Amino acid sequence: MYDVDLAAVGALLGHQSRAAMLDALLTGRALTATELARAAGVSAATASEHLAKLREGGLVEVVAQGRHRYHRLASPEVGAALESLSHIAPAKPVTTLRQSSRARSLAEARTCYDHVAGRSGVALHDGLVARGWLVPEPGGYGLSEPGVEGLLGWGVDVSSARAARRRFARPCLDWTERREHLAGSLAAALATALIDGPEPWFQRRSEDHRGLLPTALGRRRLAELGWEPAEQSA
Repeated sequence: MYDVDLAAVGALLGHQSRAAMLDALLTGRALTATELARAAGVSAATASEHLAKLREGGLVEVVAQGRHRYHRLASPEVGAALESLSHIAPAKPVTTLRQSSRARSLAEARTCYDHVAGRSGVALHDGLVARGWLVPEPGGYGLSEPGVEGLLGWGVDVSSARAARRRFARPCLDWTERREHLAGSLAAALATALIDGPEPWFQRRSEDHRGLLPTALGRRRLAELGWEPAEQSA
């Protein structure tokens, strides 16, 4: 096994502004430098300097669309690594009502790069397993025939998930619930359908906030999977 330079990644993550930008990119969306500057609370010039370092370090990549440039996490592996670090990172002190509200929303439902996490994500995982749609297999999960039919009915692009060059479905320990939610290409396709599909279960709280708000349809469907909303997030 080759040695790896963990210190180089640690140095990139060790600055509050860069950490805030990476947290904003855990929404799974590509954001402009202006949006990331706002998320980090820094000037545009300072944001550009931090983004250059994140690109050089392989944590962020740039996508050009016409005259616009958007930044996103360089790979699902970067998102998974950042989420995993949440398990050992100390919690930020909550001193304002806004911080308290944000913490509750992240615990209830959020994006974990490209899949759904939080209490709602755990309910999705547990419900799919309980229904027999997800079938345990070495290294993760497969889909049963009822699972394929059920997810297609939810608008999930199962074929694209199978064709993706990444793990199809695997458990991922949720850092707020300490239980498992679903990760992998299937989880990404599921999140796309449930957040951006024609009949969404969730709506994004903002462009640079990972928190998700269950819709009326989402609340009904999640309740069918065994989810009970927290009193604070009603």
